[in-house]
Amino acid sequence: MHTSASGCKLTEPDVLQDPPTTKGQQKFTKMADPELEEIRARRMAEMQQQMGGGGEQKAEQQARQEELKNTILAGILDQAARSRLNNLKLVKPEKAAMVENMLIQMAQSGQVQGKIGEDHLKTILERVSEQTKPVGKVKFQRRKVFDDDSDDDY
Repeated sequence: MHTSASGCKLTEPDVLQDPPTTKGQQKFTKMADPELEEIRARRMAEMQQQMGGGGEQKAEQQARQEELKNTILAGILDQAARSRLNNLKLVKPEKAAMVENMLIQMAQSGQVQGKIGEDHLKTILERVSEQTKPVGKVKFQRRKVFDDDSDDDY
């Protein structure tokens, strides 16, 4: 038996009893129905799969593309050229990606016969460097305060 704040004595069934519900109102509790919990769990799993599954699929597809690219490059570059390209990838990843894409396009269009050596890769890199040079130049124009050659007199 418990005593409420107003001093009334309450019995155990009164304390644990839920408030009555109206006719059209349903009572929802967290663990009310095992079927409801199962549905919630399935829906949560579906949502997680949709959210996380899409990321996994993208990562998996990207890994396959990277593997295919590496296979093609290994087939058209000799060991020294491959090493040079990997070094370039460490220093300038954007430029290396451009060169890799260019080499893959050349291989797919049939422009590459045999393996590309380091010297041929150097010429390709030089061409790419010429294409990606900065266009703008800075020109300094100095103002001449005095036009005479009085500085030579000293």
